[in-house]
Amino acid sequence: MFVLAGFSLLVLLQFWMTVRPLVEVVRLGLVPYKEGLRLQQVYVNRHRSGPTHALLLCQHLPVYTTGIRHKPYPGPLLDQLRLLGADVHRTNRGGLITFHGPGQLVCYPVLNLGSFKKSVRWYVSQLEKTIITLCGRFGVEAASSPHTGVWVGDNKICAIGIHCGHYVTSHGLALNCNTDLSWFRHIVPCGIEGKGVTSLSREMQRDVSVQETIPHLLDAFREQFNCQLTEGETPEPEQNFGVSSA
Repeated sequence: MFVLAGFSLLVLLQFWMTVRPLVEVVRLGLVPYKEGLRLQQVYVNRHRSGPTHALLLCQHLPVYTTGIRHKPYPGPLLDQLRLLGADVHRTNRGGLITFHGPGQLVCYPVLNLGSFKKSVRWYVSQLEKTIITLCGRFGVEAASSPHTGVWVGDNKICAIGIHCGHYVTSHGLALNCNTDLSWFRHIVPCGIEGKGVTSLSREMQRDVSVQETIPHLLDAFREQFNCQLTEGETPEPEQNFGVSSA
């Protein structure tokens, strides 16, 4: 009976391992924001022929992005932001204005929630838990709040803004690792007055790079989404404008 019970447990464990969704990790490097959008759409389109989950990791060249909750910015303000050396893009994600740039780990999960749980609220919560878990591994106490994203006290360390169509997700999260936080001084991040921004480097009082952070992100994502991860192919050189691994 013990052998049979042990054998049955092993079979169940192997079955559980095989039914967990398989998510392809795609490392894009440092890319312009528009290229990140294009590649997201490539992976979104793959879901038309069945679930093919992907986790796109990248950094962006300096860019300010606004979400669908944001009214169009007046032209003069856009010009001021561009004079700083950043692009400006209006997107179809949720949320308000934020900044992306080098030193920020951007993660775009392209998932069919039908393979996980068909709940956008659950999905956003799992993203928050992923980053809270990651921060905990660095000894940084982070938490969610009524304001979307992940916070260390009154300072946001990770912005979250998603799009979900037919339960297929795009956009995602942006975690400040060793980002130049001065870019945020020119906006009200995510439209939240009286709050600040921070980074892993600031909280740790040492340089914490994107490359150092990625393994912790992958471990936390695997844990929170109960999935398997596999390395995917990097896009062809003509599609990849990166200058370093994401």
